[in-house]
Amino acid sequence: MTGAEAADGGPRRFVAPLRAAVDRSVFDHPLFAGIAEFADLLTAADWPRVSDLDARLALPGKRLVEQDAALLADGLHYEARIADGRIATRADNWHDLFNALVWACYLPIKRALNTQQCRHIERMAAGQRNRAQAALTQFDETGMVVRVRDRALLAAWDVHDWRALFEPSHWQSGRIAIAAVFGHALMEQALLPGRLLVGKCIVLQGDDDAGCIDAVVQAIDEGRVLLDPLQLRPLPLAGIPGWHTDQTSAFYVNDDYFRPLREGRRYPPPLPLP
Repeated sequence: MTGAEAADGGPRRFVAPLRAAVDRSVFDHPLFAGIAEFADLLTAADWPRVSDLDARLALPGKRLVEQDAALLADGLHYEARIADGRIATRADNWHDLFNALVWACYLPIKRALNTQQCRHIERMAAGQRNRAQAALTQFDETGMVVRVRDRALLAAWDVHDWRALFEPSHWQSGRIAIAAVFGHALMEQALLPGRLLVGKCIVLQGDDDAGCIDAVVQAIDEGRVLLDPLQLRPLPLAGIPGWHTDQTSAFYVNDDYFRPLREGRRYPPPLPLP
């Protein structure tokens, strides 16, 4: 399969297309709905300068600074530099542009992730990472916030009953919905049409998008989520009604993409709203 991650696997390497080669209609896809207010930065012919992007986004307590040799000479860990107020940003780079826009649109989640990363970095020997750091990174890169009202849909997701989960009426009625697409690597990968992407999800029981996002921030701050990558639920995004051009019955029997549940795999219950 192709995509940012396999449904139960690790990250896949990806080289984004050149800016001029991107079909600007891709930004009409629902995957980009959360950053739609910055559509002009995505569809313009030229890259925004990092300094101009920093001025436009005006992140409270943070600055986008161009990643160059002089910046990296400070020897700081990427996350430690963010805690110090500076987000290293590569010029003319899709991945880092999407990252900056996610900072602007979901600042509380980004701050919570950075705080937890720094806590783990302080506890680990240089060059070592624990499973919590891997989970924090996976969510940062490929994360989504999904809200579910119907416990039967959670039961279907628990066993990877993809046909039941992606029944269009569930999504049209709001029994399940995407509260936020958070992962900037997912956005980068979506620049190539037809890629079959998999999001890694934190799931909540509730109806309100903003309330769900607030609950995720609180749970990350309190260390109740993202302790292990296996706690994240995989969601094959091309299965969401309206998110892919080919959604015939034959499409949903592709076991390389809509993967069966691995033996022994269990997911945590959804987070409740406060």
